[in-house]
Amino acid sequence: MMDTMTAPKVATQDFLTVADLSAEELVRVLDFADHLKGLRKDGREHHLLKGKSIAMYFEKPSNRTRVSFEVGIFDLGAHPVMLRKDEVNLGVRETISDTARTLSRYVDAIMIRTFAQRDVNELAHHASVPVINGLTDEHHPCQILADLQTARERFGDLKGRKLCFIGDGNNIAHSLMEGCALMGMHFSIACPQSHNPLPDIVENARKIGERTGAEIQVTDDIITGVKGAAVVYTDVWTSMGQEQESIERQRVFEGFQVNADVMQAAADAIVLHCLPAHRGEEITADVFEAHAQSIFDQAENRMHAQKAIMAALLVR
Repeated sequence: MMDTMTAPKVATQDFLTVADLSAEELVRVLDFADHLKGLRKDGREHHLLKGKSIAMYFEKPSNRTRVSFEVGIFDLGAHPVMLRKDEVNLGVRETISDTARTLSRYVDAIMIRTFAQRDVNELAHHASVPVINGLTDEHHPCQILADLQTARERFGDLKGRKLCFIGDGNNIAHSLMEGCALMGMHFSIACPQSHNPLPDIVENARKIGERTGAEIQVTDDIITGVKGAAVVYTDVWTSMGQEQESIERQRVFEGFQVNADVMQAAADAIVLHCLPAHRGEEITADVFEAHAQSIFDQAENRMHAQKAIMAALLVR
């Protein structure tokens, strides 16, 4: 039986950063993600995008993004169209604008997972259909929807709670601070000063926080960062495209590991990790396994959260 609950309304055509949503829209999308998760658990059909096609373009390899989007698109009754770099070669075989205008004649939305945020922005500028950022070096908004959904499942209202991210000031850190700021959730990042998040993104998150009550903290002291945190979050020290820096990064981030001492300082917190995890580097095996339930709930929620944002963009 088809559920009659309608998709949440959002003002933006595209989902390129978490901050493309207002605080109220973000809550509605997360509420709908919870609803879709329940429908899937109950085996109830929810073909909200029946008859539509969604292109998925990958310049970076993927496990969770590929599977969660493809299965999620199928759940919504739409058709996923897989595009690889060697087939499209965005901006090389033809201009990004020409690719955007061509795909817009074939499909109803485009999900792109690539390196440069500017390429995603350009694609969205020229496309006449919604573009969803599946990951860039600067932002990972779909992951953060799942993160916030998981935290809400544990704590309910996130306003006034604290999330601490430990590690590189990377795409996860950028999108997390925007998402937390929108939810009124305090955010801290504990990282080496040489790997601080981008100042303009920190500034934007702080401006959002002025409206929602969220405080944004950047520190190189891991104990200061985790104090009072309800959520401790980490990511690999070396991301895709940074493999040549691996040895140096292990040296720089040596003191920024989520381990038993850090969790004791945080007192009563859950651990999240966007995966894949390198046990013994950014997180110890014992801490990972102690919090595996939350971590793999988080991985599952990628699918539900992405279904919610696709429905929000495509059901008008």
